[in-house]
Amino acid sequence: MIRPEVAQALHRWREVIAAACVVVFGGWLIWLGGWLLIPLGAAACAIGVAFALIALRRLRFARAVGAPGLVEVVEGRVSYFAASRARAIGGPDSAAPQGMGGEMALRELAEIRLLHLSGRQYWRLRTIGGEALLIPLEAAGADTLYDAFASLPGIDMGALSSALDRPLTAQSLWSRK
Repeated sequence: MIRPEVAQALHRWREVIAAACVVVFGGWLIWLGGWLLIPLGAAACAIGVAFALIALRRLRFARAVGAPGLVEVVEGRVSYFAASRARAIGGPDSAAPQGMGGEMALRELAEIRLLHLSGRQYWRLRTIGGEALLIPLEAAGADTLYDAFASLPGIDMGALSSALDRPLTAQSLWSRK
């Protein structure tokens, strides 16, 4: 009954829409008035605005799948399963990176960088021991990294989200202190 492209857009923006509903509900409580409903409505509006900010930042991480591989975050471990070059892209002459893939624990993470290589953006995660993992931003499941990164101590998620739009070759976004 709903057109597929409209359903897809609603699904993509579902968290922002839910936050807007919370703000509207808070506004309705404020409109009703009274000593109890006005503070409750103001609190609901504040929570809705905070939720909308987080939802908009998370939305920046969600990209159309355009890179090979799959990202999973399970119990504090980030895994990137790279597809084979010929199978994922469609031929042996493709410019897809080879040899990528692996996993690392978030507690062992020492640095997050955003790199631009061959016209594509990559997260470069480096452990305390020096191992590195490159993850394309357009890999399937890469949007789950937002919540994984948010759990890191001292990370500025606003700066991390805004870095996605800067055309710098390499950006150091977080490092363990």
